[in-house]
Amino acid sequence: MAGDDAALLVAAAPERMRNADAAWPYRQDSDFHYLSGFPEADAVLALLPGRAHGEAVLFCRERDPAHERWHGEVAGTERAVSAYGMDDAFPIEDIDDILPGMIEGRARVYCHFGREPDFDARLLGWMRRLRQLRGGGVVPKEFVALGHLLHDLRLYKSRAELKLMREAAAIAAEAHLAAMAFARPGRFEYEVEAELLRVMRGRGAVAAFPPIVAGGANACVMHYLANRAPLKDGDLLLIDAGAEVDCYASDISRTYPVNGRWSHEQRALYEVVLAAQQAAIDEVRPGRPFDAAHHAAVRVIAEGLCAVGLLKGGADAAVESGAYKAFFPSKTGHWLGLDVHDVGDYRVDGQARLLEPGMVVTVEPGIYVPPDGRGVAERWRGIGIRIEDDVAVTAAGNTVLTAAVPREPEELAALLATRPARAG
Repeated sequence: MAGDDAALLVAAAPERMRNADAAWPYRQDSDFHYLSGFPEADAVLALLPGRAHGEAVLFCRERDPAHERWHGEVAGTERAVSAYGMDDAFPIEDIDDILPGMIEGRARVYCHFGREPDFDARLLGWMRRLRQLRGGGVVPKEFVALGHLLHDLRLYKSRAELKLMREAAAIAAEAHLAAMAFARPGRFEYEVEAELLRVMRGRGAVAAFPPIVAGGANACVMHYLANRAPLKDGDLLLIDAGAEVDCYASDISRTYPVNGRWSHEQRALYEVVLAAQQAAIDEVRPGRPFDAAHHAAVRVIAEGLCAVGLLKGGADAAVESGAYKAFFPSKTGHWLGLDVHDVGDYRVDGQARLLEPGMVVTVEPGIYVPPDGRGVAERWRGIGIRIEDDVAVTAAGNTVLTAAVPREPEELAALLATRPARAG
């Protein structure tokens, strides 16, 4: 796609320090993982169309017993070829001497210029080294942003990718069901978070993002992350959590009463959100614009808010004026894949992108009634509800990857009623 006169360079994610000499858990750069599957830092992938000795070249750490005694085994150049399918591999320490010659004479270099300053500096250094070659090396004339090529590829999931996403969805579903069984009045949000993480780690996955565990009015904070408050009798609990398997993510939200019993107001708003989500899911199919799901959800939510009296007038006026945004300020979904908010254009030539088989989206409408909302009756205030599922576009329509977690209010109430009595 880049052309035979081009080179493509992608760096692995660097290791990042949390504090002092403690590093954050390592997570590979999504683009680097997509192209190589190589899981280590301190590596550079070079794709060199037409290279006689192999087009996929990896520069990576060499095996070093002294280093491995402290930090564990690394793949090394031999396993980069035998286990990760590279055509050729060299020690990362030799990249300054080897890579400039590999890209000499190429017209364009595709890269993520501007993402990592250290890599940018090395790239400019290689260009200077080329100019210093005896006789003057032929320096590439263009640096081209890689994203427009690579991110469009990532939007279409292969069978292998969808298999990983189904696994991530299954693990996240198990974690949500465990959290439902665990949550009850008197526990703290962080205890429920710990239960989610226990299940994910027990299945070999990691959290795709910091879980949102929001009881009561905390659910009205769209990206609530404190997870410190106690769960109160009579409140709803909103959990937004997903698992990541081999860098592929899932993303599920469920909302239910902590004590297992819906109040009239909670149930009324929940049914509006559930109907909005189903209307949106019905729009996730080939040939439909990406934003059709959002428009469908907005319509149902506007009608529901008018029906319960939270908005005055009719749904048409609420949609046209944007009055519904006081209670539904977000969009209805996003691409999902290697990143939770995955790459890919939402609009093409100024128009909403049309859905095609292989794309995966989230569908997550919600209603959030501010706890201090003016002009809102007390009984509605502080109710926050979101229902989110992962939906794959198929040739026949769609498949909900996260359907294992109940959504119907009766199912949720029945499931919560089976929770064991709290010990002590």
